[in-house]
Amino acid sequence: MKKVLGCIKKAVADFDMIQDGDVVGVGVSGGKDSTTLLYALKLFQNFSPVKYELKALTLTLGFDNFDITPLKNFCEKLEIPYIIQPTKIGKVVFEERKDKNPCAMCARMRRGRLHTLCKEHGITKLALGHHADDAVETLFLSMFYESRISTFDPVTFLDRKNLTMIRPLIYASEDDIISAVSKHNLPIVKSPCPANGKTKRQYMKNLLKQINKDIPNARDRVITALKNKDQLNIWIKN
Repeated sequence: MKKVLGCIKKAVADFDMIQDGDVVGVGVSGGKDSTTLLYALKLFQNFSPVKYELKALTLTLGFDNFDITPLKNFCEKLEIPYIIQPTKIGKVVFEERKDKNPCAMCARMRRGRLHTLCKEHGITKLALGHHADDAVETLFLSMFYESRISTFDPVTFLDRKNLTMIRPLIYASEDDIISAVSKHNLPIVKSPCPANGKTKRQYMKNLLKQINKDIPNARDRVITALKNKDQLNIWIKN
């Protein structure tokens, strides 16, 4: 966890993520990333140069086999207010609309509901559990499937919602998070999503793992490249 906390400290400083008086809401899905982020931000309060409140948010997606009891107990133990919003997003996406790209639609619907939930509970910063591997995977997905050089930003201000999304784990690797979960016995709730493990992102995740085996520190170098805008060299047509 010390390594994860170091990554959060650097990300908060580099991108000015959190200010005094912020109410930070952590989107908790039950997966390892969001649970680690919640625990790490709770620990970070002890030595953070800025003072902030912390709340946890979970959307239930309408799947029958999604038991959030471990998350409730975890938040109670950490004395973190836990907000649960029942939804039918999963059933709408997979049973009613049967969209060809269910992940994109589900993500949009979840983000919209989370944004509204933040406004209802006075949350100024919505913290998401995306980490360094996610950033590189998103870059690869954008290039290979959309012909774009693009990934998500560490900090995004939504002017229509007057809400800021932050990603404090942006410098942490997936391996760091897996290690923290194991060492601290953090609760994980298995995703009931029918598409879990069968997506293009999963393919990119496997590809990145292979690249990192062949080229040590490849992920870290891509993250450094994403910050190196002065040496961006792309073709510009007249």
